[in-house]
Amino acid sequence: MIKFNREQLRDKIHACFIGKNIGGTMGAPYEGSREIHDIKGYATPPGRPLPNDDLDLQLVWLRAIAEHGRDIDSKILGEYWTNFVGPHWNEYGNCKANMRAGLIPPLSGSVNNDDWKHSNGAWIRTEIWACTNPGLPDRAIRYAFEDASVDHGFAEGTTSAIFIAAIESAAFIINDIRTLINIGLSKIPEDCRVARSVKIVLDCYDNGIDWVTARNRVVEDSADLGWFQAPANIAFTVLGLVYGEGDFKKSMILAINCGDDTDCTGATLGSILGIIGGTAVIPDDWREYIGDDIVTVAVIRGTGCFLPATSSALTDCIMRLIPVMTCPTLELLAAGKEHIRITDGEDDFSAVSAESFCGRDFCEEMFRRSEYSFTVSSPFAPVLVEFDREPVISEGASLSCRISVLPNTGDYFDMRDEFELHWYLPEGWKVEGRRTLFGNGWNGGNGYPMQGATADVTIIAGEKVEPINRFVLEVRRIGHAMPTIVPMTILS
Repeated sequence: MIKFNREQLRDKIHACFIGKNIGGTMGAPYEGSREIHDIKGYATPPGRPLPNDDLDLQLVWLRAIAEHGRDIDSKILGEYWTNFVGPHWNEYGNCKANMRAGLIPPLSGSVNNDDWKHSNGAWIRTEIWACTNPGLPDRAIRYAFEDASVDHGFAEGTTSAIFIAAIESAAFIINDIRTLINIGLSKIPEDCRVARSVKIVLDCYDNGIDWVTARNRVVEDSADLGWFQAPANIAFTVLGLVYGEGDFKKSMILAINCGDDTDCTGATLGSILGIIGGTAVIPDDWREYIGDDIVTVAVIRGTGCFLPATSSALTDCIMRLIPVMTCPTLELLAAGKEHIRITDGEDDFSAVSAESFCGRDFCEEMFRRSEYSFTVSSPFAPVLVEFDREPVISEGASLSCRISVLPNTGDYFDMRDEFELHWYLPEGWKVEGRRTLFGNGWNGGNGYPMQGATADVTIIAGEKVEPINRFVLEVRRIGHAMPTIVPMTILS
């Protein structure tokens, strides 16, 4: 169990979003610039922060958490995208168009999104997952994945969100910047582009190379990806952290001076330093310059859509939601062993360490799946659908697909059961392959392996193919009443 002092935890969360506003406001005037800058501070008038979608989307996620609790996943967040997020630019527009066509997340972030799936839209909005799961990086990164996959699929835009969410969640307990970066690296594929860009910065710093050269090496290495992409901008954030050596102003100025997506790099850097040091680390003059307000630009509020108007109000909402998001299993609850306990006493982090925060299990589980895949929840076990390529088909053509009934982590369903696949297809279409699946072991206990049931099938289009082709797969568990209904969409 991790024990947080109530006031100190609140102070760190408040500083996270004050830092977010400072960095977003300071970096916004230079967003999209390709040159190195020489800023000294704010370039905007005092009084209020600039609006920033980096924070806007997190207010929408806050509403989703309040309404759905710890059951948040990419499908729920996808609905909030459609209802409450206004912008249609880049990956935001692509994912919403895909969802309106019927593509379920993460397909919504993978299909027709080559130009933007490696971009910055997701790692800039991870604070909500870290702050509702403080000191629990393995939980924070799972939510960050569900979030990021909506508009980035399994690409670098998603690995970058996992990296930052791990750092921010661990920063509630660990205050050494290099250790936090190593925790973040331990959560993403070793050979991904985000890891490569971060290591360029770390190697330069360790070898006494100046920050300008480090920045230029990152730009050169990322030239094939182009501008406004996550690997380079994550590296610029890390550059600010290591070359700034813990000084808030120096770190912020260095990150923004690297150019590119400057409001994102500045805002995320401000959040991380705010979590590490609380409000004491934030310079009074920079904090007073913009105040406590939150100014939105990307949210469709609609009738009765309450969203916090200040960082203080946002902090209060998050504090109330932490017990909801970190609720333990029934066994732990009965034993009085919550994941987190917030008290008026001293912090107690003796149950965790930097080493316990490290590990690549989650990314190895998720990133071995097809890029064109999605899951549907079920009363007995999730169903995973994996296409071998983009789900796009022409008349008479075929598309390979794997259907898997997965073990449901933490439960004890008998996965030796029999499952039947029933397809409800457009006229003239057919499916070739197995229709009956057999599990092979318990999920969890009694020494049986945690293995599910899998069938490889081929979907064959008929003579008539619409621009959007919707149909249904029904997965029946023999001897049980509730089937799993899997909505399928294939484009032409």
